[in-house]
Amino acid sequence: MDRRRLLLGAAGLLVGVRASAQSAADAPELAGKWTYRSFHNRPALVDGDPQKALRLIFAEAVFTLQTEGNSLKGGIDWEGGGLDLAGTIQPATATAPLSAAIVGSGRPKTDTDGWEYDYRAALAYRWPNGVDQVPALVGSVIRAKPHNGAAAGYVASFIAVRQS
Repeated sequence: MDRRRLLLGAAGLLVGVRASAQSAADAPELAGKWTYRSFHNRPALVDGDPQKALRLIFAEAVFTLQTEGNSLKGGIDWEGGGLDLAGTIQPATATAPLSAAIVGSGRPKTDTDGWEYDYRAALAYRWPNGVDQVPALVGSVIRAKPHNGAAAGYVASFIAVRQS
């Protein structure tokens, strides 16, 4: 093996070890409470109109997440309702951030009984020189099952900001 291949192989191993260590550190970072806001994906500008801006909000709630290894569970709760959450965590790699695939299921004998929403999220980039940056999950959500006259398939983008 020539020296160049040996150096490239060692560099790749170090990147892999760093990504593995980072992913192991990040998975528990998802545990806790997150302020969740989802948004209608409308391209029109709000032009400084506060009412137009408010109409972009699809939902506002709180994620409460627990992690164990690469498993995630918890809930998403809002005034008057909520869903139970279960999902998997995909560890960070050298080229991709930690991400999660989550299913939100309606709670039996509540107004959300029979509901299902699927969430895909990634941990937002941590800027090395960022000031007061708060961890955030960014992603999208799809209504997986119809409910209350709303069709399945509706997609919204979301941001969930870690509560202190």
